[in-house]
Amino acid sequence: MADTHLDRNVLSALQEVMEDEYPTLLDTFLADSEERLCILRNTEDAEQLMNAAHSFKGSSSNMGAIRLAELCNELEQRAKQESLAGIKELVGEIDGEFAIVRPLYEAERQRSLGD
Repeated sequence: MADTHLDRNVLSALQEVMEDEYPTLLDTFLADSEERLCILRNTEDAEQLMNAAHSFKGSSSNMGAIRLAELCNELEQRAKQESLAGIKELVGEIDGEFAIVRPLYEAERQRSLGD
């Protein structure tokens, strides 16, 4: 099933590679994401925004969170230009997208533990 939020093929591949470590990987991704979101919400510093957005983009992409990676990329590009106009709205969108994918990853974690 193609999904705009989550690439299930990426998750299947990760589960094959990670095996027993897969649930831990999901936990780590969620915890790191919370931390990065916290930075994005609270910083006014363009460089800090850029770094947090860059690492969030990378982990989202690795974990198959397609839309989240796109939004983080957009934020990173804007922060690079030091144009902080509309940043709060964009961080709000990233927040909203994470709120959508978070339960999907939690469900995936439950499913993988039940295998």
